[in-house]
Amino acid sequence: MSNNDTDHPEWDYDALRRAIDSAGVSLWTWNVDTDEFAMDPRGYELWEIPQGHTLTFELLSEKIHPADRDRVSAAFSATRATVGSYEIDFRTKVGPRVRWISARGQGDDASIVKRVVTGIFLDITDRKQAEEGHELLAGEMSHRVKNLLAIATGLTRITSRSSTSIEDMTQQLMSRLTALDRAHDLVRPLPGEEGKTALLGDIFTVLLAPYDDEGAFSGRIRVAVPRMGVGRVTATALAMVVHELATNSVKYGALSVEGGALDVSGAMAGEDVQISWSEQGGPEVAFPPDLSGYGSSLVRKTLEGQLGGSVSYEWSKGGAIVTLLLSGERMSS
Repeated sequence: MSNNDTDHPEWDYDALRRAIDSAGVSLWTWNVDTDEFAMDPRGYELWEIPQGHTLTFELLSEKIHPADRDRVSAAFSATRATVGSYEIDFRTKVGPRVRWISARGQGDDASIVKRVVTGIFLDITDRKQAEEGHELLAGEMSHRVKNLLAIATGLTRITSRSSTSIEDMTQQLMSRLTALDRAHDLVRPLPGEEGKTALLGDIFTVLLAPYDDEGAFSGRIRVAVPRMGVGRVTATALAMVVHELATNSVKYGALSVEGGALDVSGAMAGEDVQISWSEQGGPEVAFPPDLSGYGSSLVRKTLEGQLGGSVSYEWSKGGAIVTLLLSGERMSS
C-alpha cells in the first residue's frame, strides 16, 4: 500500500462506544438556536436526570452549583467565539451531593453542523477532590512549618534566659528538642501500634515539657487533669489542639515572657471532660485577638468534629483562658 493510498478500514462504532464508556465520557449536542440539549445515557447519569426529559441548557443550569452558574453560562456563550478547543470545569449540586464536571469541545463553531454544536462531559470529581486534598495538605504543611519555626524561636528564647553558658544552652535546647521528638512519637504511633492508648495527663505533660523553663523559671507549667486513658484518635486530635495553643502562647502569650505561667486543669462534667487552659503573667491583652485564622479554626473544628466537644475563650489582662469540653463517649476512640 502506498503512502498516498486514502483507503481506510471502516470504523468499528461498537468499539468506539466501548472506548468512550471506559473513559467515563458522555457525548452531548447543543442546538444554539433552540437551546435544546441532547445527551447519551451516561450524560443522564452524570447529571442525575431521568431519561426521557426534554433537555435545555436552562434545565441543566439549574443543577449547576449556584457559585458556578453565572460563570458557566457566560463561558458557554463565549465558546462560540473561542478559536480552538475549550474546557470548562464546574460543579453540579443535586441535594447534598456535589460533583465536578468538565465540558469540552471546539470553539468558533468549528464542530457546528445544522446549528448543532457537539462536545463531551467528563466526570472529574475524583481529580478535583485529590487536588483539593493536595491544596489542603500543602496549606497545612505550610502552617506547620511556620509553627515549627515559631516553636524553635520560642524554645531558643526560653533556653537562653536560664542558660549560664553556650554549653549549658546547647544541653538544654537539645533536651527540649528531644522532648518534642517524644511528643511526636506519642501522637503518631508506629505501624502496628495504632491501638495503644495514652493517659490524658501524659498528653499535656509530654507535649508541654519542651516549653517549660529549667533553672530559675522551672515549673511554670502545671498540669492537673483526671487520670484516664484516651484512644489513638483522641490523642492525635487533642495533641493538635495542645500544639496550637502552646504555639500561640509561645508567640504571643504567657510562655513568650519570663514571668508567664500556664495552668492546665481538668475535671469531669457529667460524662464529659472539661479542661481549663489558663495563662497568667503574659503580655497585657489590650483587645481580644482575631480567632478567624487557620490555627483557631483548626482548634474549633477539631474540638467540635473529632472530639465531639467545644472550645470557648476568655481574655484577662494577663492572658487567655481557654475552656475545652471533650466528649466522654469519644475519649476511648
